[in-house]
Amino acid sequence: MGNINGIAASSGIAIAKAYHLAVPNLSFEKRTIESSEEEINRLIEALETSKKELEQIKENAKKTLGDEHAEIFSAHLLVLSDPEMINPIKDTIETEMVNAEVALDQTANMFIDMFKNMDNAYMRERAADIQDVTKRVMAHLLQVSFPDPALIDEEVIIVAEDLTPSDTAQLNKQFVKGFTTNIGGRTSHSAIMARSLEIPAVVGTKTITDQANKNDLVIVDGIDGKVIISPTEKELQSYQEKQGQFEKQKREWAKLKNEPTKSADGVNVELVANIGTPEDVSGVISNGGEGVGLYRTEFLYMGKSQLPTEEEQFNAYKSVLEQLGEKPVVVRTLDIGGDKELDYLDLPKELNPFLGFRAIRLCLERDDIFRVQLRALLRASVHGNLKIMFPMIATLEEFRQAKAILMEEKDRLISEGHSMSDSIEIGIMVEIPSTAVAAPQFAKEVDFFSIGTNDLIQYTMAADRMNERVSYLYQPYHPAILNLVHHVIEAAHAEGKWAGMCGEMAGDSIAIPILLGLGLDEFSMSATSILPARTQIRDLSKAELVGYKDKLLSMSTADEVEQFIREKTNQ
Repeated sequence: MGNINGIAASSGIAIAKAYHLAVPNLSFEKRTIESSEEEINRLIEALETSKKELEQIKENAKKTLGDEHAEIFSAHLLVLSDPEMINPIKDTIETEMVNAEVALDQTANMFIDMFKNMDNAYMRERAADIQDVTKRVMAHLLQVSFPDPALIDEEVIIVAEDLTPSDTAQLNKQFVKGFTTNIGGRTSHSAIMARSLEIPAVVGTKTITDQANKNDLVIVDGIDGKVIISPTEKELQSYQEKQGQFEKQKREWAKLKNEPTKSADGVNVELVANIGTPEDVSGVISNGGEGVGLYRTEFLYMGKSQLPTEEEQFNAYKSVLEQLGEKPVVVRTLDIGGDKELDYLDLPKELNPFLGFRAIRLCLERDDIFRVQLRALLRASVHGNLKIMFPMIATLEEFRQAKAILMEEKDRLISEGHSMSDSIEIGIMVEIPSTAVAAPQFAKEVDFFSIGTNDLIQYTMAADRMNERVSYLYQPYHPAILNLVHHVIEAAHAEGKWAGMCGEMAGDSIAIPILLGLGLDEFSMSATSILPARTQIRDLSKAELVGYKDKLLSMSTADEVEQFIREKTNQ
């Protein structure tokens, strides 16, 4: 009856009837009140009820999604306790003598508009958080029921304008077989959570809520980014077969869980995972990961009201290292700034935070914060195979300074009687074009490189990857990017060092053959991408791909590169 194209946000095929997850009618009338005290009490009661609900949702999210995703609700709870948000609502009630609904609406819209108009992508996302939280409070003020996906008890495809983090955290994958939304992208909270739950999802369809009626049979194709409404018998049969093939493919992938990653001509490479919390390690192990190529430690700092202590950090690092035993764990030191902010640090506002005071730049200036993290890492090193990686390194001086601080803390810990590993490798993320160009100089001093393509591509192409109007310039296969990557790998190998990649490109099926041919040693990706990547690599001949290297590096456009790889590898 209708086919809609969207963005494939989470792989798989789901077939079930449509379930509209709609926000209730939150319209209200403006009233002049007699007692501001009574109205403020109504507001406080609605805030407290919302807090209790969010605490419960957070606990459910911890069980189903892990601490990293549950921390989203810590941010939501902070909004409900933030005096900068709550006090203006109370002030409006008192000064204008209006009902709480009016005051909440005015204040929330002011903050939402302010965040939506910011250049910073992270701050723009905070607008959605405020919207999510204030809708819940408004529902309680109006005494109308708020949507509760946790109550779904039959197999459905959720259809919605968008799914808030609190919606997604309540999804029971036993009943919710997939979801599709009008808006959203692959990096939205709901998409990330869908991948963690392994629920097929297609987002950004623009019109799905208008076209799919309640109880319509819907197919969500999270592989190709399509939604089919009221499919014909032929379409239904075709997608049932495709669903079966995907499930069969997953079983085939699972057979390689404990196998090494080896190309068709016998060359070994390492497939490791990107993680954010100790809870993510179970996914690495169940998907056959050979270690961790990127542990994003900033999640230890986010969603809190103060910096994590040395002991808190030590326990987190120790947990990851112990779970993985002898397998390597590359820990990235604190990468705050850009699209990740900490309210309690009160950092200066910047016009272009991605190119500003962030990551290693912040750590070198605030070495009190940096030293606590380094001490925790060094103490934890005896519990596994730790490698430490500094982010956003632009100059050799920065690397030397960071390493010197690390060595100072090591000496201090030894004098205090602590033991630690003597074989910790120290490397850098290569995400700044100048660092990639200067890789031969860095390679003489670092133990390894990990190429962070998410930033390297946007910096090289001068194109914000979160900006839809210039997203066409975010081109991982562009020859300029490939030449930079090749230069970094060659520089590492010339000094007997290894080179990995921890950006999204490492798990891309078109990029994998290219990177194998360029000589990449380690591919770090989301845990669920590991087995498909291992399967792909087993069918590729590295020697053959090396033979294509010069041709690829001399091509003119990303399209030429992609077309060539598709033809040569039958993609």
